[in-house]
Amino acid sequence: MIQRDVCIVGAGPAGLTTALFLAKNGIKSTVVEKATFPRDKICGDAFSGKVSWVLRKLDLDFEAEIHKEKFQLASWGVKFFGTKNNELKVPFKLNYDAQTDKAPGFIASRLDFDNYLFEKAKANDLIEIIENTNLTNFARNKNGVLASTKDNSFQIESKIIVGANGAYSKLAKELLGLEVKDDSNSLGLRTYYKNVKNLDQEGYIELHFLEDLLPGYFWIFPMKNGMANVGAGIRTDLMRKNKINLKKAFQKILDSHPEISKRFEGAELVDDIKLFGLPLGSQKRKLSSDNVILLGDAAALIDPFTGEGIGNAMISGMLAAENIEICIKENDFSESKLISYDEKIYKRLGKELQLSKQMQELSRFPWLFNFVVNKARKNKELQEVISCMFESVDVRKKLSNPMFYLRILFS
Repeated sequence: MIQRDVCIVGAGPAGLTTALFLAKNGIKSTVVEKATFPRDKICGDAFSGKVSWVLRKLDLDFEAEIHKEKFQLASWGVKFFGTKNNELKVPFKLNYDAQTDKAPGFIASRLDFDNYLFEKAKANDLIEIIENTNLTNFARNKNGVLASTKDNSFQIESKIIVGANGAYSKLAKELLGLEVKDDSNSLGLRTYYKNVKNLDQEGYIELHFLEDLLPGYFWIFPMKNGMANVGAGIRTDLMRKNKINLKKAFQKILDSHPEISKRFEGAELVDDIKLFGLPLGSQKRKLSSDNVILLGDAAALIDPFTGEGIGNAMISGMLAAENIEICIKENDFSESKLISYDEKIYKRLGKELQLSKQMQELSRFPWLFNFVVNKARKNKELQEVISCMFESVDVRKKLSNPMFYLRILFS
């Protein structure tokens, strides 16, 4: 058995961000990862301005390097399509110049991006990384938390354990009792195509809100070298209620949707179709307890409307590192000391997640969603607010005022 102050379970963006911020402040950590890098992660592969913001906070060189990496494609915005194929084009940054400005977002495979962060962490003397080790057993003891593999061949005891091991984390369930109900969960499907027609030249991602998937959507995200990340997501409770087979629904869209099917004529499937879960930040949950703190997908912090998880995961890693630093200095890893992490998370992301939950509910009604899309096409103020959701880490205060939406909708 090894003993450490900080054990981070999972080497995705949330866990590695935590380790890198801790190291920046001179604190050692051990990251335990079940896979061996480089490894793939099923995802939409779209990185919003939040990711660049966290990288900039971490190290200015990191942000500059990412935007120069050959594996990424600059992304300037998002296109929303209503059920009538009515399009709303929203930039991530207002009044931008694609020739001279730096794009707020980018698109890259998780294999490449996660490996970039992994190599940064691996090169840091304050970060110990243990790969190919799947921790499955977790129990509190007088010294903190004891975690081990199924056969107990590897054991690690730590004063604080960081749950960054993704959706439906066993750590989160066993130590904090976190469960995700069907109405706060989505099933996603992802694959890769090449030669999809009419991909946006400025890397705008596409979200198609189709009646068969509402309040989920079908997506097309352009990538480097003529590739595209293509997928679909639907909320689990409605999928079960309406007895929808997501793979069949996905194929039906490719084969028969009047607009989308034309764009896939001659396109080539280059990967298997893979399913994955998306625990949504649709409700406020307990994210920390004695000697335990949860991050990212393990904390169910995925945006209910856009499906974005990476930016929120990295923000949670940054905020977790702040709290862990205080705990170590005061040698206090109790819930009363860690509860401020929950408060910081919901202060930073709470309003945004609430708004996204409301927008998710709105998208269940095709006529109303189409109305809002059409309204936003003509309303600059609403366009700016939607841009703010993607560009800013802090959503503007007016997003919490219901009168703002009434004024927008009925102006």
